[in-house]
Amino acid sequence: MRIIDTIPHPQLKISIFQMNGKYMVKFEAGPYEQTYKVDEMEVEGLVGLKSKVTDEFLVEVAAAFRSMHAANPWKE
Repeated sequence: MRIIDTIPHPQLKISIFQMNGKYMVKFEAGPYEQTYKVDEMEVEGLVGLKSKVTDEFLVEVAAAFRSMHAANPWKE
């Protein structure tokens, strides 16, 4: 697996990886991470993949992070 790009964001670290015919978009916020796998055939290259990371999608990602934090039994 190798990192091929990043997407700048003020609160999240967003990395894009490529491996075995799939892209993986990894979102990191503090101790939490989410990874979405996308078949290379489903998008028009890296530009097509990055176009899927919309503001609306990022709202859903942020909501999932809040849910993860709320359910974390080790949080302080």
